[in-house]
Amino acid sequence: MTNNDILIRLRYALDIKNTDVVEMFRLGGMKYTKDEILNMLKKVQEDEAPPAGYIEVTNDMLEAFLNGLITFKRGPQKPKPGQEKPKVEAVKDHANNMLIKKVKIALSMTSEDVLDTLYDGGVSVSKGELGAILRNPTHRNYKACGDRFARNFLRGLTMQYREDTKA
Repeated sequence: MTNNDILIRLRYALDIKNTDVVEMFRLGGMKYTKDEILNMLKKVQEDEAPPAGYIEVTNDMLEAFLNGLITFKRGPQKPKPGQEKPKVEAVKDHANNMLIKKVKIALSMTSEDVLDTLYDGGVSVSKGELGAILRNPTHRNYKACGDRFARNFLRGLTMQYREDTKA
């Protein structure tokens, strides 16, 4: 699953408007126009060439969007007195792990909520497996999240947050 697919599916699952996507990128530290966002949201088949103007979403762009989503949903974080800005991680997280971690934060989900979302999406995961996915990439028990988990997580979010999919 590409980063563009993640962006498309997350936008659909949470019913986010294009103008809000622009704002989330801005809050994450990247500036894009609505037309550029529409070029990121174009669907591309694996065996076809990308359409004209297509913009491929990099891990840094996805991370900026997810950070902006957190700020958009929860508000800006107020620095604590005497605390400096957090240091940038040297090891980058896998895009699917980053998705689950940051959406969990943005929507104020507990680990049980994430497990329920995965279950709604059609996959059963133990707390231990989820813990391994949510760990720091440098931790010895870290596990990269596969596309299947990410797809099912997004499917579960869609079922929980979209009115048109509720029965």
